Amino acid sequence: MTKPTHRLEYEQMLLSRHELLRHRSGALDRSAYVLLSRIRVQGPMSISELSEAFGLDSSTLNRQTAAAMRSGLVERIPDPEGGIARKFRITAKGARLLDQERDSIISGLDKVMADWTDEDIAAFTAYLRRFNTDIERLSGRTWPRP
Repeated sequence: MTKPTHRLEYEQMLLSRHELLRHRSGALDRSAYVLLSRIRVQGPMSISELSEAFGLDSSTLNRQTAAAMRSGLVERIPDPEGGIARKFRITAKGARLLDQERDSIISGLDKVMADWTDEDIAAFTAYLRRFNTDIERLSGRTWPRP
């Protein structure tokens, strides 16, 4: 007998390959999109805070933030709380591109779910949030939500 999680794994694999949901405005790559999304929700963050939040080593975050700085998406600022570590915050350009990327993704979701009721979308969202929060609980890394 196949466990329900076997079918879920297969559907998750299919979800990751669908071009409609991956075809975004192209303004941001995936790592920049996630980085900017986190900073927007949480506020300015240091490399060590980003490392802890993403579960990535600081060298990886140094590369990602350096690329984001070169692209004008983030800037380094003194810690607003007076700490010694400098923090990254989103620039106006970064906020604009993040909004464009998000709008593009939402447009794709609107196309996919055009025949869904608001109740169906809400139920799907609730299950997806539950799935994500359970992963966060197990990993010890919660993601703040707006």
